[in-house]
Amino acid sequence: MKLNKVLIASIFVILLVFVVTLIFYSKLPQKIATHWDEKGEVNGYMSRFWGAFIIPFMFVGLFLLFLAIPYIDPLGKNIQAFKNYYDIFILIFVIFMASIQMQTLLWNVGVKINPLIFVSVGSGLLFYYIGVLLKNAKRNWFIGIRTPWTLSSDAVWEKTHNLGSILFKISGILCLVGFFFQKFEIYFVILPLSFTAVYTVIYSYIAYRKEVSNGNRK
Repeated sequence: MKLNKVLIASIFVILLVFVVTLIFYSKLPQKIATHWDEKGEVNGYMSRFWGAFIIPFMFVGLFLLFLAIPYIDPLGKNIQAFKNYYDIFILIFVIFMASIQMQTLLWNVGVKINPLIFVSVGSGLLFYYIGVLLKNAKRNWFIGIRTPWTLSSDAVWEKTHNLGSILFKISGILCLVGFFFQKFEIYFVILPLSFTAVYTVIYSYIAYRKEVSNGNRK
C-alpha cells in the first residue's frame, strides 16, 4: 500500500491530535464534557481518559478502515478511478474530527467555544466536498449513495450521484449560512442533510424504474 502526500498529511494530523491531547491531559477535570445539545449546553460527560481519547482512538480505527476500503471492495478497481478525490475526503474528515477534539479540550480547560460553530462550519465544508466526491465516484459498495438501485445500474448510479452532488453542495452552503443564525444553526445542518438523504434514495428508485420501463433492464 503506497501512501501519497494527502494520506501522509492525514497521518500527521492524527499524530498531532494525540500529542495535543497528551499536553492537555493533566489540565483536564476528572469528568469531561463530551456532548452538547442543540442550544450548545452540555448534556453528556465521560471519564477523563475516555473523554480525552475517544476521538483520537476513533481517528485510528476509521483511518485504517478508509485505507482498507479500496482493497476489500469487490469493485475496488472503480474506487481507484477516483482515489485522489477519496484521499482528499479522508484528509478533510480527519481535520473536521480534529477541530471537534480541539473544541472539547478547550471547553474542558475553561475556554468555552460554542461547539455548534464547529459543527456548522465543519459540516458545511465536509458536506460541500462530499458533493465533489459524489460527482466523481464510480459504482462501488462503500462510498457514495448506495441503494439497491444505484448498485444495480451504472446509469442509475451516475444520475443519482450527479443529483446528490448538487444537493450535498447546497447542504454544505446552508450549513455555512447557519453560522450566522446560531440559535437555529443546528437545523441548517440537520434539515438539508435529511432532505438530501431521503430525496436521493427516492430518486434512485424512480430512475431505476424508469430504466426498467424503457426496456434497458429486465
